[in-house]
Amino acid sequence: MELDISTLAERPELQDALWQLSDTWPEYIQNDPVGWSHFDRIVAELPEYVLVATDEQGALVARALSVPFALHEKGRDGELPDGGWDQVLVWAFADRRHGVDPDTVSAIEITVSAGRQGSGISAVMLAAMRENARARGFSEVVAPVRPSAKHREPHASIYEYARRIRPEDGLPHDPWLRVHVRAGGVIEKVAPTSMCVPGSVAQWRDWTGLPFDRPGEVEVPGALVPVHCDPERGHAVYVEPNVWVRHRM
Repeated sequence: MELDISTLAERPELQDALWQLSDTWPEYIQNDPVGWSHFDRIVAELPEYVLVATDEQGALVARALSVPFALHEKGRDGELPDGGWDQVLVWAFADRRHGVDPDTVSAIEITVSAGRQGSGISAVMLAAMRENARARGFSEVVAPVRPSAKHREPHASIYEYARRIRPEDGLPHDPWLRVHVRAGGVIEKVAPTSMCVPGSVAQWRDWTGLPFDRPGEVEVPGALVPVHCDPERGHAVYVEPNVWVRHRM
């Protein structure tokens, strides 16, 4: 399948269609207050870092969002943050507000339309994201990767999981990490607090359909680790780890 990939700045007429792509985010992830308070701003303020892909019929089949930020600014010194996805979004828009020149691009999200998933489009979009960063003068793309199969092992250590490899080829066990490594990325570290989703037990019941009536760990479909529930105090918190991958071009 031939794809026409461009930036949203070049194809602004696709902005409405971009939001109509069905994503695979669980509902509770969409309630990450840090991430989702900044998410729409990428499209509105940074369209040159938003990629859109259309097929031969002109239908939108994928999007890829990224943000520029100053990783090597004083106080950050090139160290990828433990706060992962949330932190890099905060940094990107804080840098933009204060006029700090970016030196790195971070991947934020790649979404492929329903029915086209599993056909290699995500890898194509990752390559296009790298090329877009290179074309804008950057030599590095980083990615707080949400391992796509970790939810099957919510109690497994993310530190062990991130380094787990297949014996037949030495590539990562996780499919999405494998795509990044095949594209030239290097797994650098775990971001243990990449996404944080606090909520009342009533909200968590609404988001998941689960009772959330017992204290302790609650396994939630799609969650990479269990959610911590404290019904006596009426709240539950999900702290999701991601895996930082560094792409140098």
